[in-house]
Amino acid sequence: MMRSRGGRWLVTGLALLLAGCATGQGTGHSGDKDKGGDKQALAPGLDAASSRDPFPSRYKPAASGLVVLTGATVLTGTGARIENGTVIIRDGRIEAVGAGLPVPAGATIVDAAGRWVTPGIIDMHSHLGVYASPAVDAHSDGNEMTDPNTAQVWAEHSVWPQDPGFERALRGGVTTLQLLPGSANLFGGRSVTVKNVTARNVMEMKFPGAPYGLKMACGENPKRVYGDKGRAPGSRMANVAGYRTAWIEAAEYRRKWDAYYKEKQDAKGDKQPDPPKRDLQMETLAGVLSGDILVQNHCYRADEMSVMLEVAREFGYRVTAFHHATEAYKISDLLKQDNVCIATWAHWWGFKMEAYDGVPANAAMVHRAGACAVIHSDDETLIQYLPKEAAQAMAEGNYLGLGIREEEAISWITANPAKAIGVQDKTGTLEPGKMADVVVWNGNPFSIYTLADLVYIDGVPQFDRAHPPAEPRSDFELGQAGAEIFQGKGAK
Repeated sequence: MMRSRGGRWLVTGLALLLAGCATGQGTGHSGDKDKGGDKQALAPGLDAASSRDPFPSRYKPAASGLVVLTGATVLTGTGARIENGTVIIRDGRIEAVGAGLPVPAGATIVDAAGRWVTPGIIDMHSHLGVYASPAVDAHSDGNEMTDPNTAQVWAEHSVWPQDPGFERALRGGVTTLQLLPGSANLFGGRSVTVKNVTARNVMEMKFPGAPYGLKMACGENPKRVYGDKGRAPGSRMANVAGYRTAWIEAAEYRRKWDAYYKEKQDAKGDKQPDPPKRDLQMETLAGVLSGDILVQNHCYRADEMSVMLEVAREFGYRVTAFHHATEAYKISDLLKQDNVCIATWAHWWGFKMEAYDGVPANAAMVHRAGACAVIHSDDETLIQYLPKEAAQAMAEGNYLGLGIREEEAISWITANPAKAIGVQDKTGTLEPGKMADVVVWNGNPFSIYTLADLVYIDGVPQFDRAHPPAEPRSDFELGQAGAEIFQGKGAK
């Protein structure tokens, strides 16, 4: 949705609790070129400076040691369900998952009998930090509503790490988030993927090696925002004209840089050509054309999603995911054909005309058709209950006879969002070698009565319900509903 965030509630008289380094992270840059460092090869048509992240990840997990979770029902995120399962975590990575595995000597053993274990929850559509709580105008930094094309802005430059929403999400098992700009513009800017850890700045949260996303929006939002200002776009046809014009300019920008590098390669001696002037807006769009930046497209209606796929074909890029996508069930075959994920809800529909034809079994129908379905939040409250939202979508699908199992549905909030934000090789499933982002639940995670007992990020416990932190990350959390957990109450 387009987020305006007028004040919903106001907390006064509280000073911000400045967070230091989190348990499980530090401030030094790892220098690993495969994990957030400079790229080795220059993407065609891009300036050398744009092939590097000028704001590299400075997230560095602490050593986690050896931890073994035993006796649990394990949903791996790969479609497998393991009863009386064992998960072995060593040095921040999953070492082994299975039934009846021997426990290595020297391990810290967590008896998870009667409990469930899943990968960490991933929310691929969040505005935490850019629309921080308290929800006042001073914290409304997600929409740059000054031009239909603001591809030059980056969400990470609005992220406030002390947003209390991060801690609330952590208590709901969320370990990774894609933070997006709002949807007022045709091109809203770059997204950033973060680990849900305590940090002083966004660089200390940035997911190492995660690609950037480009937030685009089709439909009602941009045509209403700019049409109401008496300028284009004021219609859906002007929306599409705006995309095409921008991609034409981006292709020309790439050609200028291609010509420069060719001339530089052919130059002899000291006679070197002058490079073209860098353009931050065009760098982002050119990054999409080169395949380095993933398109995250806000779009509700089936016909508009189809048009966006045609625009992508015209200019040689691909849409990675459609967000909200309430009519995705109508074009499941097209989504499967183009390998496009959809991120949606179970019961959010009808709040505007383009959301009117949504159905609660949307995700389940897309999944059963063989396409990639994701349940997202787009909300600071729903992010705390994503397994329950997935449970609703699964139940609606099974009411239609789709026969979706829990071990399948867990992928909607773990493996599939990891794929859609480009980190599926690093997290999202419980497989050997992947980051040990793991949640231990006190029951079936799809039950409304279930809570997260333990949340590990890179093998480090970031939340332990039995041993709650003495203080929250942010003073804005003090005195709010649920704050008793920081006083040792309600820990069971």
